[in-house]
Amino acid sequence: QVQLVESGGGLVQAGGSLRLSCAASRSFFSIVVMGWYRRAPGNQRELVASITGGGIENFADSVKDRFAISRDIAKSTLYLQMNRLKPEDTAVYFCGIDGTYYSDTGLRRDTFWGRGTQVTVSS
Repeated sequence: QVQLVESGGGLVQAGGSLRLSCAASRSFFSIVVMGWYRRAPGNQRELVASITGGGIENFADSVKDRFAISRDIAKSTLYLQMNRLKPEDTAVYFCGIDGTYYSDTGLRRDTFWGRGTQVTVSS
């Protein structure tokens, strides 16, 4: 099993910035995709940004040109740099990693999720 722990959330004024981190408890043999998702009150979880094992990035239209996704493979850590934040960015942000890893039973592929970190943007 792999645990993911997000950090970096908090309260910020509109126009401000935050950097989220997602640290995995162990390394992966390979990454299929790593992503950040968010869920605002009353809404469904939505994709914010993702990056494939090959480095292809994808962003929700609402965050393009404001957010950046990056990763440190050696540290098994995913980042989300959020700039020019808006009140509508307020949500719980989750990271998810789809990857392969070695377990006691051999090589496995699973998707893992963190518990989330709250981001609140005041107007």
